[in-house]
Amino acid sequence: MSNRWYYIAGIILLLGIGSIVLMTLIIPPQPDPSPASQTDKLAEILARGRIVIATDSAYPPNSDLVPGASRTAGTKCAPTEYTANQVTGYNVAVAEEIARQLGVEPCFVMPTRTQIISGSWAEGWDIHVGSLTITSDRMKALYFTQPYYAGPVVMFVHKNNSAFSEISDLSGKRVGVCAGCILERYLQGTLELPGQTIDFAVKNASIVAYDNEANALSDLAAGDGVKLDAVLTNLPMGQDAIKNGIPIRPLNKPAFYGYVAAAVDKKSSRDPASFVNTVTGIIRQQHSDGTLQKLSQQYYGQDRSTEAGKFNISALGQFPP
Repeated sequence: MSNRWYYIAGIILLLGIGSIVLMTLIIPPQPDPSPASQTDKLAEILARGRIVIATDSAYPPNSDLVPGASRTAGTKCAPTEYTANQVTGYNVAVAEEIARQLGVEPCFVMPTRTQIISGSWAEGWDIHVGSLTITSDRMKALYFTQPYYAGPVVMFVHKNNSAFSEISDLSGKRVGVCAGCILERYLQGTLELPGQTIDFAVKNASIVAYDNEANALSDLAAGDGVKLDAVLTNLPMGQDAIKNGIPIRPLNKPAFYGYVAAAVDKKSSRDPASFVNTVTGIIRQQHSDGTLQKLSQQYYGQDRSTEAGKFNISALGQFPP
């Protein structure tokens, strides 16, 4: 090719580059649309590869720390978060199954119950999986998933007590209960549960509130009527205390039944609807394939999941069309 053709080709190339530069100056580059992870809670969790789960501390067989457990090597969990091998219990196992189905690593934190039920979590955690019963009042701040557990709330008295046989016998007595939880609301006579009619059999109890029911059971173990007359708690927790040598016994008739579900903050900075609905789908699958029943048998020695699978979460109308 002659020098003349090289010259012409060079001119054409320069003209092409100039046109591109000119177009760039005339039509500024358009910004990329905001990624879904900036607006959608589920997308954010999937993008970061870990889900931060709030649960309760020292609440066996539902959740507890594993003494001396080391953090998982190569974890994505923050230094202030526990890795899966550092916690144990039924709620923890359910949460781990949710994380597994989402394909992300579960990381655990243990805020107070008051922090949980008040909402406005400021993105400190993504979801709470920790023995939280669905109530009308809590629905003001939280979204709930399909329940994964349903069980009786029972009054426990000291093993040596022979005066109390009915729950109504505790009227006017000193009853230990978790502070700010629905069990305390029951004793106050203000508890409202969607789909249930509550019989407030205990009247004017002297309420002794504890941050953790395990401490209440320890006080009850001090002796019949020494510090407490009774403790109102979930049946599995009382049964676990008996297995561990706490001298208590349950009264036969439950106070009420609670439907326990995972909860998500309504004031999340990212839309939580798809996240809540996806977790509900996962829990329903765990009901249908027997996972929850198996875990319930493992941690409680009985099935406390089947009844929870019958709960009509759609009837709550959390995400109207």
